[in-house]
Formats: sequence, C-alpha cells, structure tokens
Amino acid sequence: MHFFRVFTNDQVSYTSWFLDAFNYAIASSMDIVNLSIGGPDHLDAPFVEKVAEVTSAGIIMISAIGNDGPFYGTLNNPADQADVIGVGGIDFSDRIAPFSSRGLTSWDFPRGVGHFKPDVVAYGKDVRGSHMREGCRSLSGTSVASPVVAGAVGLLASTMRSKAGGRLNPAAMKQALLRGAARLPGVPAAEQGAGRIDLAAAAAALAELESAPRASVHPEALDLADCPYMWPYCGQPLYAEAMPTLVNLTILNGAGLVGRLEGSPVYVPTDEPGRALDVQFEASEVLWPWSGYLALYIRVRPDDALLEATAHGEVRLTVVSAPGPGEKEDRRSDIVVPLTVPIIPTPPRKKRILWDQYHSIAYPPAYIPRDDLTTRQDILDWHGDHPYNNFHGMLDHLRERGYYLEILGSPLTCFNASQYGALLIVDSEEEFYKEEIQKLRQDVDLSGLGLIVFADWYDLETMKGVRFYDDNTRSWWEAATGGANVPALNDLLQPFGIGLGGPVLEGTMELPGGESVALQSGTAVMAAPQGAWLYTATTPGVKGKGPGVATAALALLRSGMGTVSVFGDSNCLDSSHQKAACWGLLDGLLAFAGGEPEGLSHADGALGQAHGSLAGLPARNPDYDFKLVSRVLTEPLRCYPNGAAGLPGALPIPGPRPGPEPRKGDGGSETLDSRLRDVAAQANASAEAGEGEASKHYVRQHPSLLPAISTGYSNAALGLAVAGVALLMALILARRRSAKGAVLPPKTRSLGGISGARRRSVTNVAS
Repeated sequence: MHFFRVFTNDQVSYTSWFLDAFNYAIASSMDIVNLSIGGPDHLDAPFVEKVAEVTSAGIIMISAIGNDGPFYGTLNNPADQADVIGVGGIDFSDRIAPFSSRGLTSWDFPRGVGHFKPDVVAYGKDVRGSHMREGCRSLSGTSVASPVVAGAVGLLASTMRSKAGGRLNPAAMKQALLRGAARLPGVPAAEQGAGRIDLAAAAAALAELESAPRASVHPEALDLADCPYMWPYCGQPLYAEAMPTLVNLTILNGAGLVGRLEGSPVYVPTDEPGRALDVQFEASEVLWPWSGYLALYIRVRPDDALLEATAHGEVRLTVVSAPGPGEKEDRRSDIVVPLTVPIIPTPPRKKRILWDQYHSIAYPPAYIPRDDLTTRQDILDWHGDHPYNNFHGMLDHLRERGYYLEILGSPLTCFNASQYGALLIVDSEEEFYKEEIQKLRQDVDLSGLGLIVFADWYDLETMKGVRFYDDNTRSWWEAATGGANVPALNDLLQPFGIGLGGPVLEGTMELPGGESVALQSGTAVMAAPQGAWLYTATTPGVKGKGPGVATAALALLRSGMGTVSVFGDSNCLDSSHQKAACWGLLDGLLAFAGGEPEGLSHADGALGQAHGSLAGLPARNPDYDFKLVSRVLTEPLRCYPNGAAGLPGALPIPGPRPGPEPRKGDGGSETLDSRLRDVAAQANASAEAGEGEASKHYVRQHPSLLPAISTGYSNAALGLAVAGVALLMALILARRRSAKGAVLPPKTRSLGGISGARRRSVTNVAS
C-alpha cells in the first residue's frame, strides 16, 4: 500500500504534486487509487485530464464525494466525474450521514442538467480505525467511506479469473458496484446514488460482466413517478407545451476503453399513452475513458394537452467498441432503458412558473463570492444556484402549493410569456442581451407576465474587501461581481423605473400578516416609480445600538397587463444559507403576479410620487474584465434545445402521435469508422494487456483520429495493474487567512501557477 502526501503542514499544495502522484501510480502499474480529497473546481483542466489518464490506464479510481452536506449542489471533484467511483457516507443505521455531499453535478449548468451522484454509499460515520501513534480512534467523513469502497474493490478484483484478459477495468467495476448496491428506502438518488454497497451482490454482477463485458447506463431504468428516489423528476408530472424535461444518464462502457454509439438512440412507446411522448437525444460523440453521457429531452405532444395517464416506453441504443484481445468482431452492447412518465393536462397559466437558469454564473469558472457575507466558512458561490440543488427547498414548497416550475437554460427571448404566470430571476450574475430587455418589457406590459426578481448584495467597496491574495498562485483573486450582478439587473428593470443599489443591507422586513423576512446580505430599492408599493426593512443602528434605519427592500409595481416584484436578497430562498425561509413572501409575490386580491399590494399604500432616482445607481467594476466569464458578452444571442419548441436553435415542435410502427433513429454505419476502430482496438488492447508505451506511441502517431482523447493519451503511459494496490491521499488542512484578514476555507489549493486556484479538502473528521 502506497501513501502519497500532497499537502504540507501549512496546507500548501500544487496541482503538479497531485500529477506527480498520479504519474507514479500509472508507472507503478497500480490497480486501485483512493482519493480522500475533493473540491468543486471541475474546470481545473490539468487535474481533470490527469484523472482521465489514470482511469484510461485501467486503474480504478475511488473518491470521496465531500463533506459539505446536508446541502445540495456540494459534490466534489473528482468524485463527480463519470469515470470515477464517487462515494457518499452513511451511518450504521443505513441513514445518509448529514455531512455527506449530495445533489446533481453542476458541469452542465446553466444550459443542461446534472448527473446523479454519488455513485454508491458506504459506512463513514463513527468508524473505528487505528490512531497514528497508538490505539484506535473514531473517524467520520466520506474520506472514511471512500477507502471502505476501495477495500471492497480490492476484494472484488481478487475474485476475477481473467485479469490478464482485460476484464478488470474501471467501468466494469463501477457497473458491478451499481448493479449490486442495495437501495436505501425513502432516500433520493441525489443522496445515495445506487445505494449501499453489497459485496456479495457486486461479486455476482462482476462474475457475469467478466464473462460477457458490455456497456450499460446509469440509472438502468427511468421511472419519473418513483418518489422520492427519482426526485426532482418525480415531484412534477409532464404536460404539453412545457419546456423539455432534461435527464442526464451516464453511459458506462465495460466493453472497452473507447467506444461510440451506433447511429442515434431511439424512443419506442410500449403502450398507447407512451405515444404521447416525444424524446430527443444528445450523447457523447466518443465514449472515453470508459464512459460518456446520454441526455434525454422529454416532452408531451401538443395534441395531448388534456391527457392524464402514465406513459411507458423504452429508450434503445447500441454501443460499439473495438474488439478485445483475440477477438475479430466489434463488441456490441444493445441497451434498453425502460421509461415511465406520468402525464397530466396542461396546468392553467397562473400555476406555471418559469425559472431563469441562463443568467446564473457560479464558481467555477471565476471567483463568484458567496451571497451571504455572514457565512465565513466558505467564500465561494459554488452550489449551482439551481432548483435541483441549493434551491431545492423552494422547489418543494412551490410544488406543495400547486405550482409547476419549469427551467429555462436559454436567453429570455426563448420562451412564450403567454404560457406563464410568473418568471423568477433569482441571484443572477450574468449580463442581459438588449433583445432580452426589450422582450421582457413587452412580456410584462402586453402579455401579462409577472416578473419576480430576488437580487443580492452589490457594493464595489465590499467586493474589494472580499478579494484575497493566494500565496500559491502568487495572484490576487478579484470578485467578478457581487452576490448578484446588480448593474445588469438595473438595466433589465430600468424600463419599469426600478433601480437597486446602496450598501450591503442587513435587517428585517415585516409583511402583512406578521411574517418577518430576514435580509442577510441584500441590496436596497433605490428607485421606484409613482404607483409602486414599497416595503421597508429595519436595519440595525450603528454597531447594533440605537434606533434602526428603515430602508426600502421590496418594490411591487403593476405595469400594463403584468406586474413587477423586486426584493433585495435571495438568501431566504437558498437552502444552503437561509436563516429562515421566506415562503410567505414568495407566495405573496406569486399571488400578486396572478392578480389575486389577497396579495401584498394595497391600494392606499401606493406611492404618490416616485421614490429615489435612477441616476447614481451602482456601476460595474471597472477593474474586472467580465468577458472572461460572461456568455452574453462573448456569444451571439441564440436559443438552445432547452428553449421553447420551434424557435431557432431549440427543438422542433413535436408532431402528432406516431402510428403503430416504432419510430426509427437516424441510422448510421453498422460498425465503427474503420480508422477509429483501428485506434480504439490498439488502445483497448494496450490498456488490457499492459502495453502502455505501445499504446502511447500509436495514439501519438494518429492524433487526428481521436481528438477527444488524444490529450489524455499523450501525457501518460497506459498500463494495467498486476497487483492490488490502494493509493490513499489523507490530507490534514488548517484554516488560513488572507492578507486582508478574511478567513479562507481549508479547501483552497493552487494550480501551481497554471491557471488559477483549485479547492481541495480533506474529507474526514476525527472524533
């Protein structure tokens, strides 16, 4: 057993130190690598690519999912990668450990949706182990659960009869663990993955895969009515004319290091309601290393707007891999994924809410500071800002109240406002296209849309105060924006005469009915037109003493046929940081948007004259080039497949129900492209037989054939392990401080001067 130390006592580390350890693992022909570390920076290219090199060498990598639970959107890298076995923690009563990270991966935000992680869970709470000096001690953390799985994988590997024949590979081992796992009752997949590892069941599955290696998908079946396991999908039936429901499946290719789909996946209805579904697909062009993705866009056909039924069908796809050692024919895996979808009649407009995901920017790719400045243990905004992650409590509340939330991952020009009662823009960091601003004004005034905005703090002096010097990269980390991009929001709200700004706002706002709403780190309403309604928050006096100061924090406005509501803080909706939920406020704003009389507005409270002025609102940070992180400033305006059907760039409008014959795919060649097959065969054979140098040389001679994998091959010798070895990276970090005295999290490590900082943390806590 090899132990690699990649942090100093002063918790200084560089990506290059990790790369050295990985290279040693490859060169030493290890079987298993365990990583009891993690961080949210999935854009650290040198690290992520090196992990792919490790797994492409046939080494099975197990990694802790992180200790940032119980919050959603806290999955750590590399455990969130498809070719890595991500491990969560449970206690000895088979309950998810409260510290275990959870949620969907954030790689595909804002345009897509994440994969379910962790992959499996294992015992990680109050686990007894040896002390460094003498005796035993109790340990808790996903870094305890991760080596438990690594040990199980070592035992499973020892049972294999044909390791020399290439059956031992990361995908096959992961398939066996997933297939053998015991699902925990009453727990979503986003918390447990496939479930608790079951060694005996995994061994049986592995024996079957050893004799017949093949590809599979995870989850193996999609039942969108299976609650709570399939949350967030199971909480809301599908209906016609909605935004597509996106589901991301992971393809695991135990048949080969490299593969691809033959033709296109197809959806085949298996009952009459199943013909009401339209399913479109996106998938990896090349499956490497050992894995890829399959995205489903599921919609109900417009002709079935009154249908109430449960639809059944199958997703069918074929994965083709190069022949194995001694084989002449391509390896083919025919995969069938059962699909079950509840369908209801299209809800009334006022019950349909659209969530703007497109204008969210989270860490990475930039230093986006936290929304709640009173939270000191984490300076980064990295939980995804998505209803499936840190806004999951809000999503559940809306569904309990009878609302239906749809997600827009395209610009605001890509939806039909006449179908929705309200548009929610929450904690937005992105800029807006001018066409979006123009359309939204028309949507409110002419189409009767209710616009609801939850902003966050924005203050240039505070932004300067939260910057810090990273002594690893020898550079200052500058905040790209505040908690929200208030200058961009002001551009959006200016046509309605509303403006935000001022110092960071903390205080309490009282609503009719007695509900108190806390502003944790908000922004004030600096301008509102005549006829608007204003609610004020009472902020503490100087140093918390003396009378409080009343500051406008909420503005409501009727504009044309629609409404506009603006509140200065989103933390009360965010399950990660909220001191108290503000569901009453949200309900009141939705009632106001829906024209209900019992809303927050009252006739005698409307402003007789305008409040404040649109002049002097906060400016953008002149010292930060926002083009480095903005899609709006760098990409042309367009819609994506998740936008409203029929718009340019979005999916076409679904046609009527198909006839009795199953719909066909796009076809395609029956075998791999001959050049790809040659390279894939050589790479697969080399990985399986341990011919690392030969494989590296061959791919270097053909870089144009596999552009998606050439980078991964070109830097490492590929080899298959011949002895079970676990690589345990146990890291002990301490909190450090910036030059400004701000507390930095014990999760910050640098890229060694490559391209920025990377957060990695130890994932166990001794007790």
